[in-house]
Amino acid sequence: MAFRLKGISEDHFEHLDDFFLNGFESNKLVERSQKINHPFVDGSSDEWYFDGIRMGYSDWHYSKPIELQWSYDIKVELVTFQANLRGSMFIGTETGVSSPLFGNFQQNLFYANANDANEGFLRCEHLRSSMFFIQFTKDAFLRLTSGANEALNRFSENVLNGQPTLLSVNNLPVDATMLNLISNIVNCRYKDGLKKMYLLSKSIEFLVLQAEACNAALIPSYKYIKTNYDKECIIFAREYIMGHLETPPGLSELAKIIGINEYKLKRGFKELFGNTVFGYLSDARLEIAKKDLLENKMTVGEIASELGYSSVQHFSNAFKKKFGVSPGKWKH
Repeated sequence: MAFRLKGISEDHFEHLDDFFLNGFESNKLVERSQKINHPFVDGSSDEWYFDGIRMGYSDWHYSKPIELQWSYDIKVELVTFQANLRGSMFIGTETGVSSPLFGNFQQNLFYANANDANEGFLRCEHLRSSMFFIQFTKDAFLRLTSGANEALNRFSENVLNGQPTLLSVNNLPVDATMLNLISNIVNCRYKDGLKKMYLLSKSIEFLVLQAEACNAALIPSYKYIKTNYDKECIIFAREYIMGHLETPPGLSELAKIIGINEYKLKRGFKELFGNTVFGYLSDARLEIAKKDLLENKMTVGEIASELGYSSVQHFSNAFKKKFGVSPGKWKH
């Protein structure tokens, strides 16, 4: 994986194809550390390779809001545990359609085909971005997870069949136990073979924690959503507002449209999607606004009016709160 700063042509981290392959073939622990000092950012990256496993931690501090472009083109079949600690990661390009991969303190396990090549950007939050990952070769992952729980067994079957897959449909939170594990790995003082054993044990521990978290997420305990009908209505509510972003209905009207009462709509929507109806609506509008600004299709005022904001100032305040910059600066 190569990281590039926006507007700077040279790679500050060399392409990892050769080192990646050599590291995976090594029976001994291979360690690699890099630092970058630039007028816009100071950063560090630490990686460990052994027995078909790659672990890494990176931490970036920015002097001003900036986006770190990334590309991925490694011809190895990999299962990746990704823990995004600070900053938001997107797939796609700034000028094209982009989709969120990870927000702050989110994690997931995924498998991609060897021929997949992706690119996107990492947006800093509060002038800092950091992430931790563990990658397993296909053989190493299947060996370590043989006979695990239902969630991992289902995931492993897809990996075995070469089918790209996620462990959890929705990203899971990085909890305190995982943060402690990451800290122990980054600050490990063991050396050579003993360190290799320690890192192997921690990689397995991460898989155990994640499998249990995924199982728990598959059987959520809902307080307000009592039946499958309730859940289907709430999902339809989201689909309806996404199809009527310019002229969304009020809560009482939306409740009548989807067939449940307003109280259950409000509480159930927040329970299922982690946001209020209008919070979800606002985020969706702002993502559209960001895309329109990048494409220079309309002025800031036209976008504010198109998306139903009462004033340009209201739109500008909402945009800056979500993305950290004003619409005018984002447009340029």
